[in-house]
Amino acid sequence: MAGIPINTVSMAEPIGGQKQNYTPALIILAVLYFMMGFITCLNDTLVPFFKKGFTLSYSESSLVQFYFFLTYGIASIPAGKVVEKVGYKKGMVLGFSVAAVGALLFFPASVMHQYSLFLAALFIVAVGIVLLQVAANPYITILGPAKTASSRLTLIQGVGSIGTTTAPLFGAYYILGSLRDSAASSDAVRYPYLGIAAVLIIIALIVSRLSLPEIVAGQDINPENEASQKSVFSFRNLNYGLIGLFVYVGAEVSVGTFLTNYIADILKISESAANNYVAFYWGGMLVGRLIGSVLLKSIRASVVLSVCAVMAIILIFVSINSEGYLAVWTMIAVGFCNSIMFAIIFSLSVSGLGKYTTQASGLLSTAIAGGAIISFCQGLLIDNSTWKIAFILPMVCYIYILFYGLNGYKSKFSSL
Repeated sequence: MAGIPINTVSMAEPIGGQKQNYTPALIILAVLYFMMGFITCLNDTLVPFFKKGFTLSYSESSLVQFYFFLTYGIASIPAGKVVEKVGYKKGMVLGFSVAAVGALLFFPASVMHQYSLFLAALFIVAVGIVLLQVAANPYITILGPAKTASSRLTLIQGVGSIGTTTAPLFGAYYILGSLRDSAASSDAVRYPYLGIAAVLIIIALIVSRLSLPEIVAGQDINPENEASQKSVFSFRNLNYGLIGLFVYVGAEVSVGTFLTNYIADILKISESAANNYVAFYWGGMLVGRLIGSVLLKSIRASVVLSVCAVMAIILIFVSINSEGYLAVWTMIAVGFCNSIMFAIIFSLSVSGLGKYTTQASGLLSTAIAGGAIISFCQGLLIDNSTWKIAFILPMVCYIYILFYGLNGYKSKFSSL
């Protein structure tokens, strides 16, 4: 799951010079990332559930991801302005609250059994998730010494990966497990999402009562770029990076979205059984992030990105040209390749931007909408052709990422 890095920030000096205890805030951030990962990847369960429950085509069922990830393109910049106005702590509380409202709307949507109402509810949930990410990310870097910021970020993202790994298992048992018995009903999502809403409300109340450190905007880096560059779009690495992040999120989401149905068709098993395999796709990202955090200390980020892109291309090619478990596990292994792509593309895109770093971060956040566009396009391909043809789309995405890792990231201002 992608995260939204935003403004450069620093921590305000504590009153009286007292040393602050960051443990409660770090715990809350870990829970926050777990819930964001869990809710986002539970969409992969909703796609096959709604497809069968409402007798939808693949493109129609992919509207779950379309409306969810489209929110990033629409709400990222406005969410940043809201957080700037109300503060980061209130922004987190607001994010949890908005997501809870969206989850609660699953109840009337299930009672009326209306797909459009579910999509509206998911859109509201997504608005809450965007607010959470915009409000929470700065705390990861400032809660402790600067030299350990990377390890804290890796740890928190790892907790988020636990959420993405457990979501398919939860969905397989509590949602898809009853699909065959109630194919024309949406009752199975009613109580799981009521439970999610309750958890979100409890977390919002806890956060509202916590004393969190105050953070302030930081200074821009490399101010010498200000005179030589007239706009944020003057940077080659950012322009290509915007496309790179768009296609990366699109590829990651499209593979995860249709993986359940893909596996079910190949192995001739139920959607519930197939959904369990999706946990390995997201679990691969957890393992990959841990390994990547070590490799990136000694290997250039662009090289790691290029190698992972080549691996993803080969794995998809093997999968769509084979059968049985070889096809299944090679497609699942793409998740491992995805693990470090977002962080590397983002860092390469903003390298050397100086005063434009914050503006570029907001633009890169909107590129997450690629998860909406590309997954919908792949759904159309599946409806009108075959799995083999449809998975050529994410392959093309990874080919572009390979280009970015080899050449697209290069800029006379970049230090990477």
